[in-house]
Amino acid sequence: SALERRLGLIVAAKYNTDLFFVHGFPAEVRPFYTMPDPHDPRFSNAFDVYLRGQEICSGAQRVHDRALLDQRLQGTGVGASSLKSYCEAFS
Repeated sequence: SALERRLGLIVAAKYNTDLFFVHGFPAEVRPFYTMPDPHDPRFSNAFDVYLRGQEICSGAQRVHDRALLDQRLQGTGVGASSLKSYCEAFS
């Protein structure tokens, strides 16, 4: 996006690099299965990698605990029954 390209220009000017990571996205903008930061659950264990303002890679730690997965699924508006087989893999 234009904002990502602008961020690339700012990072290049300030830090003299074209490659950078963005991590710790707000948990509310990430899918329910993204692991929250253990030190501050307002954020997630997710990242994007940028090269000259273009995202080239992204990733996140997924929730691997069934109880936490069920807790995070509640309140999403997604029916638990539609994800039954996914959630059962963590039982």
